[in-house]
Amino acid sequence: MPKDLYAAAASGELGTLPPEALTAAALAARNASGTTPLHLAAKNGCLKDIPPGILTEELMALKNVAGYTPLHHAALGGHLDQVPPVLLSPTALFRRSNAGFTVFHVAAANGNLNQLPAPLITKEVVLTKTDVGNTLLHEAAEKGALDRFPKEFITPENMAQRNVGGETVLHVAAFNGHLDQVPRPLLTTAAMRETTGAGDTVFHAAAISGNLGQVPADLLVHDNLVIASKTGFTAIHAAAETGQLDRIPPHQITAQLLLTRNDNGDTPLHAAAYEGHLDQIPVAFLTREMMATRSYEGATVAQIALNRGFLGQIPEDARPKSVSGFQRFMRRLSQARLPMLPLRSRRKD
Repeated sequence: MPKDLYAAAASGELGTLPPEALTAAALAARNASGTTPLHLAAKNGCLKDIPPGILTEELMALKNVAGYTPLHHAALGGHLDQVPPVLLSPTALFRRSNAGFTVFHVAAANGNLNQLPAPLITKEVVLTKTDVGNTLLHEAAEKGALDRFPKEFITPENMAQRNVGGETVLHVAAFNGHLDQVPRPLLTTAAMRETTGAGDTVFHAAAISGNLGQVPADLLVHDNLVIASKTGFTAIHAAAETGQLDRIPPHQITAQLLLTRNDNGDTPLHAAAYEGHLDQIPVAFLTREMMATRSYEGATVAQIALNRGFLGQIPEDARPKSVSGFQRFMRRLSQARLPMLPLRSRRKD
């Protein structure tokens, strides 16, 4: 293989080489990782520079060590429109990588399904799954390409499909920060309350990943935020831990909500104190009584805030009366080796 063929394909400059250098044999020559110049040309938009008649179904079926064909790479780079239509057969598009990705999956993840002939995109294709059970919609939701997915397939039934972890498309969108690409009518209470194999709702997924702000405000209510996963973890605990309590409408923040306990007896107040987010809690709830709330392990909210250096987030009239005496207590607590937060590290999953 000419040395400059691989470099030209990698840089998107295949068209600078003489046509006689672009033979089938040269384009199919593999480097140490099993990648061919044809793979790189497909990814970097150089298929158009290959002389007519060179590209064949056999050539486009070559796989690298990960099992990806040049068609997968064309889908990755957004250049499927440079592939001769005769080579876009269902057989070619359904070829799978080692992880079970078809060309359709790669195109969906990168927002390039519109480069394929519309008749090829059917419900059966959309619901085709990878080895981990992801449909085309799951892949689009993960990579933020739902807004470029054919609208006729974004339906409640299709969005409710689950992967092997029990995640619906909404779970994947929430965890990756793309719930804002889901049509609002599909963000129903029922759909958002669907649980994964670990018992996490879509509210959990959004809160854990820092994307609670993409959940419609009218859904951020007590009953949705206190649903417990299989380990007793709730969305309100996750919101307190990740600093998203300010995403919840103020009128929904109540003492009852803030005193919700997980399996360890920790409340959202304990989580907020540990991570330094007590300043997101309405001051009306930062009372001495609330700050004295203990976990099952005996630590109060104020103790955790002091130990973590966040006592300044508690109003003075809600702090311990004697800070020095409190510090002596903390030393005794430390010497007793009582387990403390963080919450997430103590989750059973």
